[in-house]
Amino acid sequence: MADTRPPKRSRTMESKEEESKTSPPPDNNENKKPLLVFAHGAGAPSTSEWMIRWKNMLASATGAVEVVTFDYPYFSGGKRGTPPKAEKLVDAHVDEVKKAVAKYPGHPLVLVGKSMGSRVSCMVAEREDIDASAVICLGYPLKGVNGAIRDGTLLQLSVPVMFVQGSKDGLCPLQKLEAVRKKMNVTNELYVIDGGDHSLKIGKRLLKTKGVNQIEVEMQALMSMQSFLSKILKGA
Repeated sequence: MADTRPPKRSRTMESKEEESKTSPPPDNNENKKPLLVFAHGAGAPSTSEWMIRWKNMLASATGAVEVVTFDYPYFSGGKRGTPPKAEKLVDAHVDEVKKAVAKYPGHPLVLVGKSMGSRVSCMVAEREDIDASAVICLGYPLKGVNGAIRDGTLLQLSVPVMFVQGSKDGLCPLQKLEAVRKKMNVTNELYVIDGGDHSLKIGKRLLKTKGVNQIEVEMQALMSMQSFLSKILKGA
């Protein structure tokens, strides 16, 4: 009896066509992992206990391909100099961001900063040569040394931003921040740590009254950050 099956090559091609119809598309989730560049505050470098702890927590909460930290130039040789105005730190910050992006091309860029580092991160996000998907500010220093409200950088921002603030942070009165947020032209969210100071830390007595510990409070904040980034990066 004659063999009426198509030639082997045809059968193989047909099999591959059927497989392509039924197989799921390649998994590109790896390229969707965010790249976080995390800037320190004015008073302590990237090697401080606070920065290291938050770097690890951010990496775990966001699933980042990496959380990159660095020191601004005034922390040269491990010694702290006098912090310059935030505007003078932008170029050094941009250089660090570009090095990180070159290492992880194709990953959504998220700029994170503590205090002064968050303010500089907002300035960096507005640079034409930086393509940031979002900014996360941990203790944004809205008030200057002289008490003036420094809202100019935030009002110019064109990138989604999330503020994580302690309710007892003297450098960022929540009523003042709310007034600024209403005037901003970008998606912005606020997560308040009740009783938290400028470093988001809650006093031991209040923690005892609330029946929680510092880590539990921070984990709640990290869950909120994760939710924020999930919404923002869906379209990235």
